[in-house]
Amino acid sequence: MSVVIKKVETRKELRRFVRFPEKLYRDNPYYVPPLEFDQIDTLDQKKGAAQEFCDSELYLAYKNGELVGRVAAIVNHKANKQWNHKEVRFGWIDFVDDREVSKALIDKVEEFGRKHGMDSIVGPLGFTDFDPEGMLVEGFDRLSTMALIYNHPYYNDHIRSLGFEKDADWVEYKIYLPEKLPEKYYRIVPLVEERANVRIRPLTRKIVKKEHYGEKLFNLINECYKNLYNFTVLPDKMASQYLDFYLSILDLKYVTVVENAEGEPVAFGVVMPTIVGALQKSRGKLFPFGWYYLLKSMFIKHEDGAEMFLIGVHPKYQNSGLNGLIFANTFKIFSENGIKWAETNAILEYNLKNALQWQEFEHECKKRRRSYKKQLIYNK
Repeated sequence: MSVVIKKVETRKELRRFVRFPEKLYRDNPYYVPPLEFDQIDTLDQKKGAAQEFCDSELYLAYKNGELVGRVAAIVNHKANKQWNHKEVRFGWIDFVDDREVSKALIDKVEEFGRKHGMDSIVGPLGFTDFDPEGMLVEGFDRLSTMALIYNHPYYNDHIRSLGFEKDADWVEYKIYLPEKLPEKYYRIVPLVEERANVRIRPLTRKIVKKEHYGEKLFNLINECYKNLYNFTVLPDKMASQYLDFYLSILDLKYVTVVENAEGEPVAFGVVMPTIVGALQKSRGKLFPFGWYYLLKSMFIKHEDGAEMFLIGVHPKYQNSGLNGLIFANTFKIFSENGIKWAETNAILEYNLKNALQWQEFEHECKKRRRSYKKQLIYNK
C-alpha cells in the first residue's frame, strides 16, 4: 500500500505529531525526548509566535494505516529576506527505515515550497535558530542533549539518496573539568573587567522582570548572531516566547552577563546543569510524575554535567577578552557547584574562536550534525 500524507489540522493530530519520536526511539538509550509542552507551543499553527513571519504546515505519513513519519514544511520570510534567498525548510523530520516514506515526506515539503515560489529546500531547520536544527551524522552512540536533535544513522542515507548535499556542518564538544581549576581562571575575571571597563552582573528574576532584562539579552543575541548561518533576527513576540520558556527552566546563577560602564549588556553565557536523565525518565512529559524528575534534577540534586546553550559577545567587544571572561566565570561556577563536564551547543565548524577557550582542558569533539540542501525543480 502506498504512503498517505496527511496535513495536521487538529490538536489531537498535533499531539500525535509531537509524540511520534517516542515510538520510533522507544528502545534507544541515546535519545532524549524534548519537553512536550514546549514542542506543542512552538508548533501550534494558530498560537505559535513564529507564525508572524513564517508560513508552515505539518504533515504525518501513514502506511497500511500505521503512523510512520512526520515533517514540518516552513517558509521563513524574515530569514529569506535577511539572507536574500528563497528557501523552504524541512524540520522535525522523523521516519521509519522505508525509502518510500522519506521520499513522500520530502516531496510534500517540496510541493509546499513550490507553492510559495521557493528556489531550494534546506534542512533540518526550525522556524528559528532556537529550534532543533541539523541532522546527526556522527555520534550516534553518544547521549543526546536537551537542546539538540538525535536521529537514526539511516536518515542521512535517505536524504542523500533524494539528491541533497551538505550545506553546513556543526560540531559539539564535551569538556572535562579538573577537580581544581587552573589559577588563571580566578585571576582573569578582575583583570579583564578592569582593562575593558566592564563588570559581571549577577541576575535575579526580580532584576530580569523589573529592568526588562530578557528583552535586552535577546537584542544582544540578535546583534551577536546576526551574521551566522541562516540566523533569524528575532522579533519581540518571538523573543518573549523564548524568554518565558528559558526563565521557567534556568537557574540564573549559571547565567553570566557582562555589562559595560553604561550598564548595557555586551556579553553573555547561558548554561545549566543537564536534565537529560530527568527527561528520559519523564519521557518529556510533566504529568503524571514527570514534574517530579525534572524539578528534582533542576533544583534539588542536579546531574554532574552541564549544557552550554548560548555564548556571545557584542561585535564591538570581540577583541577585548570578554569571551575569555565568560568562560572563566562559567568554569568557576561549574567548579563551585560540582559540575564535572560540560557539553557545548552546536558550533558551526568554521567558528573556531570558541574552541580556543578550553584547549587546556581535556576535551573531545563528540558529535557532528549537518544541514542539507538541494534546488527545487519546477515542471514546465
